[in-house]
Amino acid sequence: MSKFLVGWSEVSITPDKKIALAGQFFERISQYVETPITVTAMAVESEGDQLIICSCDLVGISDYAIEEVRRKVTAINSEIDTKKIIVNVTHTHTSHVLGAGVSTLSTAKDVLNRFLPEEKQYEVKVSAKGDDFMDVEEAFVYVTDSIAKAITEAWQNRKGAKYAGGFGRAAVGMCRRVCYDDGSAKMWGDTNKASFTQLEGGNDSGIELMFVFDEKEKLTGIIANIACPSQVVEHRSFISSDYWGKVKILLREKFGDDLCVLCLCSPAGDQCPRDLVRWVNPETPIDDPNIERNDYIERTADPSMFDIAGTWKVGKRIANEIFMAYDELGALQDEAVLIHKTIDLDLPIRRVTPAEYEKAVAALQSYADKVEGRVNFEDNAKMQIHAGAVARYEQQHTQNLVPIELHVVRFGDFAFATNPFELFLDFGNQMRARSRAKQTILIQLACGSRGYLPTEKAEKGSHYSAYVASGTVGHEGGELLVRKTLEEINKMW
Repeated sequence: MSKFLVGWSEVSITPDKKIALAGQFFERISQYVETPITVTAMAVESEGDQLIICSCDLVGISDYAIEEVRRKVTAINSEIDTKKIIVNVTHTHTSHVLGAGVSTLSTAKDVLNRFLPEEKQYEVKVSAKGDDFMDVEEAFVYVTDSIAKAITEAWQNRKGAKYAGGFGRAAVGMCRRVCYDDGSAKMWGDTNKASFTQLEGGNDSGIELMFVFDEKEKLTGIIANIACPSQVVEHRSFISSDYWGKVKILLREKFGDDLCVLCLCSPAGDQCPRDLVRWVNPETPIDDPNIERNDYIERTADPSMFDIAGTWKVGKRIANEIFMAYDELGALQDEAVLIHKTIDLDLPIRRVTPAEYEKAVAALQSYADKVEGRVNFEDNAKMQIHAGAVARYEQQHTQNLVPIELHVVRFGDFAFATNPFELFLDFGNQMRARSRAKQTILIQLACGSRGYLPTEKAEKGSHYSAYVASGTVGHEGGELLVRKTLEEINKMW
C-alpha cells in the first residue's frame, strides 16, 4: 500500500436556454430550472495508476460523447490516462439530449416509418428553435466541454487524502415490473387486479459509501452508490437533478458548500423510486403509454413519486443515512492499493428468430393499414416491440457481438466495477455477493449506453425493458458479464 492523492471538481451543465429533454417516448422542451444539473469528477492517483470517475446528471452517454470527452481531456492535459476515465450518469430524465439512446430504439421509429405512407409517418408534436433554445448539437459541445473541464480540474486539484468506508440503508429503489397469473409481466403494471401475483424482482436498500478527507481530516467528498435511477420527476418539463440534487443541498447544509458528492447508480434496470403496491397518483397528469391506472384508490403512503415532493422525500432518506454513517465512521486510512483495469469485452447480441421477425413484420403491416392520421409517441411505443424486432433481425446479419468497455478497480478496501447497461438488479446482487472486496461499488450506464439488460425471467414475461428492442444484450450476456466482472475483481484480492 502507498499514500494516494485525490482531487475533486464540480462543473455546472445547467443551460441558460431552453433545451430538449431526454428520457421519454414523447418530446419535451424545458420550461425552467427546478434544480441545477452538474458533472462531478473525482481523480485518484497512487503509485502511477489513475482512477477518474465523472458522474453526470444525464439520462445516458453515447460512445461518441465519451470519445469526444477523452479527446478534449488530452488536449488540455496529456498526463491524464484517458483509458482510466469512467464517465457515468445518474439517469435523470430531465436533462440534455446527448446521443444517449440505444441504437435499436431510434431505429425502431425508422422501421415503423418504412411501413407507413409519407402522410402517416411519425410527427414530432413538440419542438423549439430560436435564440433562447439550445439545440442538440450545441448541447453536445457544451456538455462534453464541461465534463472534460471537471475531469482536468479534479486532476489538477489532487492532494494528499484519507478515506473511510461507510454504509447506509434507505428505501429508495423498488421493482417496477409486475407479474400476472398468465405468466406475463409489465413495466409499471397495475397491481390492483385479481391477476396480479407478485413484483418480478426484489430491491436493494443498501447504500455503499466512501467518505474522503484531506490530510487535515476535513471532509472533501462523498461517494454514494444506490440501486435506483434518479427518475422521480422523469415526465416533467423542467430541468432537474431529481433526488440527487436534494441530497446535495442537504449534505452541504451540514458539511459546507464546497463538498463534492459523487452520485453513482448501481445495477437498477428493473428498479424505480415508486411503490407499485401502494400506488400514489401523480399530482398532475403525465404522458406515458406504459402507465395506466383506471381504478385509483387513495393510499396513505409516500408523496407522489412523480413530483418534486417525492424528490425531497427520497433526498432526505438518503441524506439522513449518510449523516448517520458519518457519525459512525472508524479510523481514516491514508494508504491504499490502487489497481485499475480497463477491459474490452464482447457480449453476444440478443437475437431474433425468423419466426419472430415474420410475426413482427405482419404486426407492423396490419397496424400501418389500420392507423389513421400521423403516428405519434404513443403509436411508436406500442409498435416498438415489433419495429425493434425487425431492426434487430436486420442488424444481427452483420453483427454477432456487442463490444463494451468494462472497468474494474481496487482502491483500498473497495472494488469498483462498471457496465454500460440498465442492468437488472439480480446481476448486480450476484456480483456484490460474490465479490471478495470489503465493499463493492457497482456503476451502471458507464462509458456508453447499451440499453436494458434483463434477466431470463423478465425476457419470458416480456414488455418494455425486456423487449429485444429495449436493449442489445440478453440474459446470457448478463451472465457472462457477471462472471468476467467477478473474475477480475477477485484477482485483485
